[in-house]
Amino acid sequence: MTKYLIGIDEAGRGPLAGPVTVGVVSVPIDFDWSLLPGVGDSKQTSPAKRELIFKQATHLREEGELNFQVVSSSHLIIDDKGIVFAIKRAMKRGLEKLQLDPRYCQVLLDGSLRAPSEFINQQTIIKGDATEPAIGLASILAKVTRDRFMTKIAQNPELLPYDLASHKGYGTKKHCESIRQYGLSNIHRKTFCTNLLK
Repeated sequence: MTKYLIGIDEAGRGPLAGPVTVGVVSVPIDFDWSLLPGVGDSKQTSPAKRELIFKQATHLREEGELNFQVVSSSHLIIDDKGIVFAIKRAMKRGLEKLQLDPRYCQVLLDGSLRAPSEFINQQTIIKGDATEPAIGLASILAKVTRDRFMTKIAQNPELLPYDLASHKGYGTKKHCESIRQYGLSNIHRKTFCTNLLK
């Protein structure tokens, strides 16, 4: 019998710098989504709204209404093992931290993601972050966590020229120009930036 609905999504698959972050959300199968109004695709939600939903979700976790984990894999893991490995690693750790019995879980994942094979009841949904609230919440939790991290490290003196707080490591024109001018920092994904340094 299914007891829990799990939503999984990632943030930071494509940037040139920083970690990739995976959100894993667990809610009872009959969870009342009106407790989290506005949950949807993090990319379609304003930063202020994402922060509000993150705080609401944290409060609901403290109240025992839901549970979630957000786990990141660093740029070093991405360079060493690849982005797919890095995402799977973070997802696996997030699921392990929730300590749920796979037999009682229905897992919904966004895009091309796949949960570990022991979660036999799983479904991958294209653009699921916009149609399934559990995936949408996972998307928001991952995005907020990663954005906070990138904003924080952007204050390091050696990273100031890259203006990471504004683009969060994505390959904007300004960011690419900064890489060409200053080279790579210790937070950049070398394997993602090879074409910029030719």
